[in-house]
This record gives sequence, C-alpha cells and structure tokens, in this order.
Amino acid sequence: MQLYKSREFGEFFQDTFSFLRQNGGHLYKNFFIINGVFILILMVLGYFFSKFYAEILFGDLANDQTAIENYINENIETFMLFFILFFTVGLVSAVISYSYVPIYLKLYSKSDSKSFSTSDIINEYKANIGNIFIYLICAIIVAIPVLILAGIVSFILAITIIGFILLPLVIGAVSLFYQGTLMEYIENKKSIWESFSYSWTLMSSKFWAAIGCVGLFFLMSAIVQNIVSIIPYFVFIVDMVTDLEPGVAPNPEEIRKSATIMMVIIFVLSYLVGLLSNIIVQINQGVVFYSLKEDMENINTKSDIDLIGSGE
Repeated sequence: MQLYKSREFGEFFQDTFSFLRQNGGHLYKNFFIINGVFILILMVLGYFFSKFYAEILFGDLANDQTAIENYINENIETFMLFFILFFTVGLVSAVISYSYVPIYLKLYSKSDSKSFSTSDIINEYKANIGNIFIYLICAIIVAIPVLILAGIVSFILAITIIGFILLPLVIGAVSLFYQGTLMEYIENKKSIWESFSYSWTLMSSKFWAAIGCVGLFFLMSAIVQNIVSIIPYFVFIVDMVTDLEPGVAPNPEEIRKSATIMMVIIFVLSYLVGLLSNIIVQINQGVVFYSLKEDMENINTKSDIDLIGSGE
C-alpha cells in the first residue's frame, strides 16, 4: 500500500484498516520484540501494585488507616525503589512506543513495503536518539501554549451538549500536530521548529477531515478500552452476588483474592489493549500525515515521473 497518496476523509479510514490488514503481523511482531522486555517488567510491577491495592481495599489494612501508614513507613525503601523502577521503565517504554510508528512508517515509506527487519528498526532508533530527545524537550515547551489553547476550546465545547460530542476533535488535533512533527523531524530534513511549523501547515490544508478522522479513531479506541476494563469488573460483581448466602457473612479472604485477580486482569487487559489501540491510532495519524504531505509536495507523483524518465 502506498503511503504517499492523496486521500479524502473516507479514504483515511479505509487505508488505515488496509494497512493494518496487510502489515499488522509485521508491525506488532517487531513492536513486541523491541518493547517486550519493558512491557513485561511493567506488567510484573502492575501485578504487585494491584495486589497491594487489593490488600488496602479488602484485606487486613482496609479498616485501619494507621496500619496503612505504618506499613508504608516500615517499607519506605521498597516503595521508593518500586516507584523509581516503575517510572524509569515506564518512561523508556512510553518513548519507545510513541516513536515506534513514526520510525516504522519512515522505513516502510522508502519502498512501500515491509521489506525491513527488526535490526533495521533498532538501527533507526539508534540513529534518531538525539532527535527524539530534542523532540521531547521541545514538545514540553510547546505544550504550554498548546494545552492552554486546547483547554480553553475544550471548556467552551464541554458546556454545551453538541460541543461535548466534538471534544475528540480537540484531542485529535493536538495529537496529530505532535505526531506529524515527530514524523517530519526524523526525516532529518528540517529543524525541530520547522517541523512543528510544517506539521501545522499540513493539518491546516485539510483541517476538518484530518482532525475529524483522528478524533474518531481516538473515540473508538477509548470505547474499546473502557469496555475491556469494565467486563472483568462486572464478572467480579456477578461472582460476588451469586456466591452470597442468606445469613452468612462473606469470607474476607475470598473477597481479597477475587479482588486481586480482578485488578490484575483489568490492569493487564487495559494495558495491552491500550498499547494495541494506540498503535492503530498512530497508524491512522501516519496515513493522514503522508497523505497531506503528498498533497503538499507531490512526492509520489515526482517519483513516478522520474521512473518514466529513467525508462526512456
């Protein structure tokens, strides 16, 4: 499938799913190879956090605030180590996840095929470590005015019923602006500030179609993630209700075990579904970005002309 191709609103959707259908296996396989270790570490840490949280809610610590404070104070070194480890691994994993699709699509766009390996992706990461770091610093700086503007627009939309429905468009606009900047910057043809400006220029060329498509993908992703999170909760509630016997007090230990299992399942499912759906959203942003770039620069058209010229 060609990335550099002029598209309209409906084609943004169609080609996003076409890309995933043709390249999804290759896309996700390499993602988990590269980021798998960090994901596993986060899942293990999430398990221990869920277990501790269930103990607070349903275990021996549930009705004794002093006991909770004493427990934390007695294990403060462990909690600090846990927090530092979780924050560090989470940050590295988040950076890898966020930059994965831009790097993947950069390699894909060179031949409009998945004829590259995990090693090629890793080498591209290494070549762009500096760019990614600079992008993150500048993105934080740009976030101040962007989030203020987005917050004002969101507040205005949120006070009306019709406007509330349009909130995903604000998320789509901010996300596409940032993602487009990174995709352009790792091409190593523009400075970081030129990339921010270029991303906005591309968005503006088909503003409503672009942010509308991305916003809808964010909305679909949020709905799927919430459904997946709610299902284990309802299963837990139904299991609790069906196990209750008239006149018999529920067993606290059984409640704690069930709650721990429920929280672990919710964390694992939410985290994994979040990773998978975020990649889909980013692929959609990539399809939009390369489409708008083709409209702006006619890259594919020029390549076709060059091929025709070389064949004569």
